[in-house]
Amino acid sequence: MKILHKDLKHGIIKIKADNSEDLWYLESIIEPDDLISGMTERKIKIGGADEKSKISRVNVFLKIKAEKINNDSMLRISGLIVDAPEDIPRGEYHTFSVEEGTVITIEKAQWSRYALKKLDEAVDDNSVNILIVAFDREEAIFARLKNNGHEILLDLKGDVAKKDFEEKKTNFYAEIVRQIEGYDSRNAYSNIIIASPAFWKEYLLKELKNDAIKKKITMANCSSIDGSVINEILKRPELKTVLQKDRSAKENALIDELLDGIRKDNAAYGLKQVADKINSGNVLVLLVSENLIRKSREEKTYFEIDRLMRDAELINADIKIISSDAVKKLDGISGIACILRWKENYG
Repeated sequence: MKILHKDLKHGIIKIKADNSEDLWYLESIIEPDDLISGMTERKIKIGGADEKSKISRVNVFLKIKAEKINNDSMLRISGLIVDAPEDIPRGEYHTFSVEEGTVITIEKAQWSRYALKKLDEAVDDNSVNILIVAFDREEAIFARLKNNGHEILLDLKGDVAKKDFEEKKTNFYAEIVRQIEGYDSRNAYSNIIIASPAFWKEYLLKELKNDAIKKKITMANCSSIDGSVINEILKRPELKTVLQKDRSAKENALIDELLDGIRKDNAAYGLKQVADKINSGNVLVLLVSENLIRKSREEKTYFEIDRLMRDAELINADIKIISSDAVKKLDGISGIACILRWKENYG
């Protein structure tokens, strides 16, 4: 994600979404009553009452007051129009569709530490390390998913003349597997997505003997192999699943470190204990459950969590918002915890 403009004094931040993971971040950042503005497509009726009207799609600049936020293959933000050109009535509903490359401005009455932390994570997260392989019996396209989009690594052509078809087909799948193994040995991808029309994936899996690579693979479907296939895969639900799995592995490792620290008196949990450690400057990592944040907002006690996060920033503690399946373990010990800079009890 890129921040194009930031004016916290007036609660305004303008961003550009770079990849699918940014949509997940924005789903967490944008709340009901936020003002969302930008260029968007809207249906407009052309023609008066005395003539046959026609519906036309036009790109216009609109501002809405967010009511519903939903993230499926793309992020959709729905709400009432509060600012628009003269020919578009205010008070009608509109939905912004946010995908890779979309630019929007978010206005909040006040940006919470949680929302700012999520924004920082989206901007700074360079950890996306996923290989995408889209193929059929004639062509294979290799791409690397990056924090700011994707990079085409290789466009591999197969030789599938009808003569000796089966043998050439098998050799092509073996070559795809060889390339996958080579890229993985050099880059240690966290996940590998293989996508194809129809049943070609099954042929490839028969050629793949490396069990370590098999564990990294997620299968997806695509319509055809051409210049738009990677963008098609980026909108598939399988990619969202892979990104969530990647995040879950990292957050589980962090929770394991926390629990080990608790056993060794090198960590603390609970609102009061964590506040005491922050006040003494002895916090290396602050972990906060997204469920705790959501609950505190409902109970109007979020200001306590926000203050702790703000104070933790002042002592240069690393703040982690836990939101994957690892959150269950953190919720089991109050939803807030910290790993200490130094051990206090040497007894």
